[in-house]
Amino acid sequence: MNISFVGAGNVAWHLAQAFENAGHVICEVYSRDPQNARKLTSVLYDADIQPDLNFADSDADLLVIAASDDALAEIIERIVFPEQATIVHTSGTQSLAELQRLVNIYSDVPVRTGVLYPLQTFTKEVELDYTQVTFCIEATEPDVEDQLVKLASSVSPHVYHIDSYERRILHIAAVFACNFTNHLLSVAHDILGREQLDFDIIKPLISETIHKALRTSDPALVQTGPARRGDWAVTGRHLEYLQELNPAWASLYRQLTESIRQRHFDSE
Repeated sequence: MNISFVGAGNVAWHLAQAFENAGHVICEVYSRDPQNARKLTSVLYDADIQPDLNFADSDADLLVIAASDDALAEIIERIVFPEQATIVHTSGTQSLAELQRLVNIYSDVPVRTGVLYPLQTFTKEVELDYTQVTFCIEATEPDVEDQLVKLASSVSPHVYHIDSYERRILHIAAVFACNFTNHLLSVAHDILGREQLDFDIIKPLISETIHKALRTSDPALVQTGPARRGDWAVTGRHLEYLQELNPAWASLYRQLTESIRQRHFDSE
């Protein structure tokens, strides 16, 4: 396929390279920050920097909007589509119906729509095994859905037909499993750093915790720690320390402890 990207952030950085490595052609990259578009095209074979949102003369079969949810309406309002193109967004929360509604309002040519949501964490500086990216596919027309499935399948074996409601639920679960987990790891890192202790000391614990959770049918079954044991004397001492160190961390600890208590004691 011939593919162009609107956006040159973390998602576009990885998807453009993954698709190109799978044999697809990246035609153009547009970004509000030309420097970002320049960086992305520099790691691609023959992609051009698109200076504006006028794609009328583009050879792209597919336009991928890899931008923030807040920017979607503004992009669709300003973009000039090539005729008979397919446009997709990569959002976990924006519905396909909303994308189609915006296209119906602003496009002067026939445009087909879909969703190509990569359920993975992306950072430009971190290499990624693209076969471990889960793709969630949705489209307004069956042939577009088939097209997107073939595209995603050329990169990863993990491709699912997911509607807009299911995708929103997946996104919520992903925030807990990925974003919140990473934030908690960063808090642990900072707590150790305050006492000049090396974060590497707890890396084996973190690794085993994640692997154990993935090996079970329900991570709640392998929950451990003072809150799970009901060891409130220990949690009390932890809270005393955290309250002096950082009240926000104490509040976070208290909420998570209460959530574990409710899960494992109130239900018994």
